[in-house]
Amino acid sequence: MSNILVTGATGGLGKAVIENLLKTGSPDQLSVLARDPAKAADLQAQGVTIKQGDYNDYASLVAAFKGIDKLFLVSGNDVPNRVPQHTNAINAAKEAGVKHVVYTSFQRKTEDGSSAAAFIAEAHLITEKLLKESGLTYTILKNALYLEVLPLFMGPVLETGTIYLPAGEGKVPFASRADMGAAGAAVLTGTGHENQSYDIANNTSYSFYDIAKILSDLSGKTTQYVSPDAEEFGTALVAAGVPAGAIHMTAGFSVAIAHDEFDFPSTTLEKLLGRKPESAAEFLKAAYKL
Repeated sequence: MSNILVTGATGGLGKAVIENLLKTGSPDQLSVLARDPAKAADLQAQGVTIKQGDYNDYASLVAAFKGIDKLFLVSGNDVPNRVPQHTNAINAAKEAGVKHVVYTSFQRKTEDGSSAAAFIAEAHLITEKLLKESGLTYTILKNALYLEVLPLFMGPVLETGTIYLPAGEGKVPFASRADMGAAGAAVLTGTGHENQSYDIANNTSYSFYDIAKILSDLSGKTTQYVSPDAEEFGTALVAAGVPAGAIHMTAGFSVAIAHDEFDFPSTTLEKLLGRKPESAAEFLKAAYKL
């Protein structure tokens, strides 16, 4: 195995990548980048090298990336500052002599800024362009929306019996973060992925009508799906005391779903895993203990 460094290793996706790499390879060839190394103590205990670094601190990135062959670059969670942070990471990778960067991007239909999810899209599009122009070998993982966002979007759906979202009849090939982590590890340790862009998604797309039916079947109680317009949705959530930031995020993604912004099912994830990805029914059964 090459010398691999994973950023964002204290977050969900980075941790899933590391867990899968540890199943197949030696920890002495694995490093992680952490702003606060204490938060990665569990990985250090397993023999993984912890390198202190911050996307905002260019020198720390160059030092951390020295001697690394493959960099798994998890997109930063500081959305307004993603572009300068990712620029730092790509330039530091180049300066440090990294050979291959694997970047976690996202699925999308629209690239002209008109999507309801443009607030998320912009930094990913710029980062992909920077990577392709950098001269570095790259693999771009265009990740579907996580199955894990469903409980966040739907709230206490089993109590209310209603999914209330302005997502229309739009469909999404939701996939689990665990499966995406396993696919990321497969790309890092496999061959033939140079300068490729992959849709990392389930091979089935689901509307919220489908999700409501799955929940009804699993629970034995009827779950209905109601799709208001975005304005009505926002008004209802303000009245319920939901914070403005959460309303903006949920409404933006839901309207983008309604426009089929993320509807790109793919068999690539299944091929990388060597098995069927986790289905929405399997995920919801576990998530809601049904």
